[in-house]
Amino acid sequence: MGVQREHWPLMSAADVGDARRAVHATARACGFRTADAVRLATAASELARNALVHGGGGRMTLSQIDDGRGIRLEFRDDGPGIDDIERALVDGFSSAGGLGHGLGGARRLVHDFEIESRAAGGTRVVVTRWRR
Repeated sequence: MGVQREHWPLMSAADVGDARRAVHATARACGFRTADAVRLATAASELARNALVHGGGGRMTLSQIDDGRGIRLEFRDDGPGIDDIERALVDGFSSAGGLGHGLGGARRLVHDFEIESRAAGGTRVVVTRWRR
């Protein structure tokens, strides 16, 4: 079985909910324990919401990797980018008046976390969680 991919637009709050549900359902179908599926879905929800709120919308790509033993999520937006990624990952930092747990919290919920951002060039976040 090769890599299976699904693409999700992130242009509304409903899209964020749809993406979260798709991630959870895919994780369970791949044999992830309930708690691990919830962790991945929660990370997806946070990152999708960030793409919507801070990036003006974007897209998520959901990939089953290594014969379903892992799920990789890629979030992209074409927003203004993140000026200081390290600062944005610190709990309590928020550029939009929220609690400031989104990026750092998402990072703690997955096994692999990559982020790249360019000023006025958008942001790309890739996360992976492995089935135990």
